[in-house]
Amino acid sequence: MRLKSISRKICFLPFLLCLQLGISGQTASDPVQSITSALRSREFDKALQLLQPALQNSPNNAQLWMFRGLAFSGKGDSEAALASYKHALSISPDYLPALEGAAQIEYEAGSADAIPLLEHVLKIRPNDVTSHAMLAVLAEKEGDCALAVRHFSQTGSMLTSQPAALQSYGICLLKLKQNDEAIRVFQQLLASHPDDIRCRRALAAVQLAAERPQDALLTVQPLLDADPDIGTLRLASAIYEANKDTPNAVKVLRDAIVKDPSQTALYVDFAELAMDHQSFQAGVEMVNAGLRLRPDAAQLYMARGVLYVQLADYEKAESDFQKAEQLDPTQGMSAAAQGMLAEEQNQTDPDQALATVRAKLAKNQGDAFLWYLQAAILSKKAADPGTPEFQQGLESAKRAVSLQPSLTAAHDVLAKYYLDAGENALAAMECRQVLEQSPSDQSALYHLVIALRKTDEKAEIPDLLKRLAKARQEATKEEGERNRYKLVVGPAS
Repeated sequence: MRLKSISRKICFLPFLLCLQLGISGQTASDPVQSITSALRSREFDKALQLLQPALQNSPNNAQLWMFRGLAFSGKGDSEAALASYKHALSISPDYLPALEGAAQIEYEAGSADAIPLLEHVLKIRPNDVTSHAMLAVLAEKEGDCALAVRHFSQTGSMLTSQPAALQSYGICLLKLKQNDEAIRVFQQLLASHPDDIRCRRALAAVQLAAERPQDALLTVQPLLDADPDIGTLRLASAIYEANKDTPNAVKVLRDAIVKDPSQTALYVDFAELAMDHQSFQAGVEMVNAGLRLRPDAAQLYMARGVLYVQLADYEKAESDFQKAEQLDPTQGMSAAAQGMLAEEQNQTDPDQALATVRAKLAKNQGDAFLWYLQAAILSKKAADPGTPEFQQGLESAKRAVSLQPSLTAAHDVLAKYYLDAGENALAAMECRQVLEQSPSDQSALYHLVIALRKTDEKAEIPDLLKRLAKARQEATKEEGERNRYKLVVGPAS
């Protein structure tokens, strides 16, 4: 969301508002009438000329300083306007027109200094929907969706005419997992702009994110029945796949590639489909087609490297990851990708995998995933508790968790270390943290059962075993769904 594009639409209209307040609060006064007349006529230089003697006679008149702010604002001099508004507030801190004028300027600049000004406005006028809307946009910009949603909810029908702000409201609701409300907001957005392709696509994307792919398909279908653009085809492919309709997912993605074969994202999408259906060679061939057109696309080397890992062609994978890093070193792609390579190599050559990870860690001590990999590899080497290798693995797992608390795999491996060390309570704590984020994590469920069996807390074990059995059944079912289709790249027609 672009703050400035929204700020031009969400505003206090301080020019007219302040004039109304200014006139209503004055008896017949030639200077004030002349100044307001000049401001109404947008004769800002004339207003400033009239204000100069008026301020000399009444230097502590907050209204005159506010008028000065309006004049400078009209001339496009935000700095002088803000200084005038602030001077007015130094004389009268609760002077609403000056508060609104200063808040508008700070808001349009994307400055956090707008926040206390807007909050001050709300203390005076608690139901001011414009202040709530501005605070919501600023909160969303800072990533505070909970605060943004609280303010958005106070704006009433105002957001109907603010599509960008309404979209931000819906996205925040989705992030807070308030899916029904998020969908309602995007439905409102589409209802107010029924012919806007972006609004329809946004609703379908939110329905997909909320795990309602059938609703998403109904929403996007009118676009598919017309002349869909690349963005619509990409979204439709994801929706079809979520509906377990892989043939159509592949078809519309292929249509998109034919329509614009130079878009690298389309080949990456195909590579992900190939990964999901364990059709690794088909994915490699499609990415090769993309690289013939875009030999400088780091994303394609990255995608092909991941596929080569699955094909156990580690030399080609390493070469692709290095090429991706060379083409786009700012993305930080290679560390995670080569970490994946090390994880796969761990199945066949753990010593080589460990050497790869340690080489990467020497260059990047702040990478949680690499610390996790080192812990996982050392764990599989089955070192005994108390040995240097075991201790290094334990400390690596702790480091990974501290660097990235959301990395559930690191909590899983740390739980395993605690179990092996006899620290059953700590192991159980790590498992519970994983299950808060991923209730069906089989490793966490299994380790928690073991930890509880070694303590006196055995009451919940039967329920945990049921959850573990269900998680295994669901994983088997998902694996079966993925294996229903294999992707094959045929000869070009």
